[in-house]
Amino acid sequence: MNQLFLLASRPDGVPEPANFQLVEAPVPELAEGQVLLENHYLSVDPYMRGRISTAKSYAKPVELGEVMTGTGVGRVAASRHERFVAGDIAVGLTGWQRYAVVDGSQLRKFDAALVPISTALGVLGMPGLTAYFGLTDVCAARPGETVMVSGAAGAVGSYVGQMARILGCRVVGSAGGPEKVRHVLEDLGFEGAFDYKGTSDLNGVLKGLCPNGIDCYFDNTGGAVTDAVFRRINTGARIAICGQIASYNAVAEDYGPRIFRTLLVKQARVQGFLVNQYKDRYREAYPKIGEWLRSGSLTYRETIVEGFEKMPEAFIGLFSGQNLGKMLVKVV
Repeated sequence: MNQLFLLASRPDGVPEPANFQLVEAPVPELAEGQVLLENHYLSVDPYMRGRISTAKSYAKPVELGEVMTGTGVGRVAASRHERFVAGDIAVGLTGWQRYAVVDGSQLRKFDAALVPISTALGVLGMPGLTAYFGLTDVCAARPGETVMVSGAAGAVGSYVGQMARILGCRVVGSAGGPEKVRHVLEDLGFEGAFDYKGTSDLNGVLKGLCPNGIDCYFDNTGGAVTDAVFRRINTGARIAICGQIASYNAVAEDYGPRIFRTLLVKQARVQGFLVNQYKDRYREAYPKIGEWLRSGSLTYRETIVEGFEKMPEAFIGLFSGQNLGKMLVKVV
């Protein structure tokens, strides 16, 4: 028997455990070309909030009664696909379930001999790729520039800041709480950081930390931090919009300052992006990220919640900042 979480209802504001239903069902038989994956780790990510809403977005919402969407990594238990045999480690879109039947063409093999398999969902997975392409392609960060990162203690933000430092940039970030700010400064090597929850003068803080302005802004949060950043951007600034977690649970429209005059005067570029845009270039990123990991110039942190039954708890915890680095659920 399999265990899986279904979407039971759509949240109004912050998601609640009651929005998800834990059920049991038989593991389906494999068809030709399919693989049975026993998930060892499952990812929870802020983007999932949009997938359980009916608001128009870049992907079809999860329907009520469907398995909750998400990525997993684990052991191949059985295979009818030529590229996989039992015992292989693979990663792919499995949903919130212990066992997943997935088309083998949609899975990626992962070498468990080099790094922990959990990294397939973090620094060597979607968040790491998002950071790499958002920084190097969308922001086109150059040595000597000032890069500002919101959500700097989260998975994507922590990778962006370190990659920018590796590229020779001066890096500043925002995080929620003194402990996260300490982590960003001492462990990740940012040159400046501030607690957005603990300041009433975001404009003043940014002016002090970025006296020469901001050349690149990697936005994971939106909200008041982003409003303040636009007042500090330099001519020719590039802004990558990766996430807007500050407004994901809003029950009313959230309006900020009008920014178009600033963009005109500063001749700046704002670009929203999705990592899937770069799927044909993933092979370009993996070796570079791997090299940075091996050299120790890029590090990662994981917040691991034990127990499959705690999937909703881990997901909801993202919106109150309970994670440091990548949030994962350990299934096995």
